[in-house]
Amino acid sequence: MPPQLPDTQVIETAGYADLAGNKEALKDASTVFMVSAAESSDRLEQHKAFINAAGAAGVEHIVYLSFQNAAPNATFTLARTHWHTEEHIRQSGMKFTFLRDSFYQDFLAGLAGDDSVIRGPAGRGCVAAVARTDAAAAAAQILLDPAAHAGKTYTLTGPQALTLDEVAQIISEETGRSVSYHNETVDEAYASRMAWDVPDWQREAWVSTYTAIAAGELEEVTTDICDITGREPLSLRELLRRTR
Repeated sequence: MPPQLPDTQVIETAGYADLAGNKEALKDASTVFMVSAAESSDRLEQHKAFINAAGAAGVEHIVYLSFQNAAPNATFTLARTHWHTEEHIRQSGMKFTFLRDSFYQDFLAGLAGDDSVIRGPAGRGCVAAVARTDAAAAAAQILLDPAAHAGKTYTLTGPQALTLDEVAQIISEETGRSVSYHNETVDEAYASRMAWDVPDWQREAWVSTYTAIAAGELEEVTTDICDITGREPLSLRELLRRTR
């Protein structure tokens, strides 16, 4: 039997950039589960402030929800922030565990627009998307015994890597909505997203969601979900059937 979670309560709340507030909120915590802040131009600065606060509060171990193939030169621009966040945690001296999850299957299921078309420059690239519930289950299991996972990096994926044509087909079969995939060029992708009044960094993140798939940076399938939780991860088809 796994160890039982202790009774918990929220002591303090603070934004990630609130150094003093987070230091107070974390003063009695030995292990912290860190989910990335909301997407913003200063997200890395927020992350660093939170990590600094955790270290100052005496936190011993950070379990960080990162991203598959996080790297300083990752095609998906937001994956670069995850890599720099990991580096800051490494340099902090605290113990760490990194959970690098792929895109969420729940996210893929909502990619189609009102016209039931998924548009983006992903080509024939594949993505090994993972269900949110499986990523959460892995995180919960690690938090039951964080010391056993100190210094480890896991890549959390679903059981298969799919092209967006295959994603569209599965969505169509499981929901009854006729969904298709249109492979945009990169120029078309930027042009089609000009309809939204957003900063350049956000538009680039949207487009690089697809170009990262095209580059093959999200096609790796691992057994980490099963290794951590003891059960196989959900497929996109199974997820849609559960939520139908």
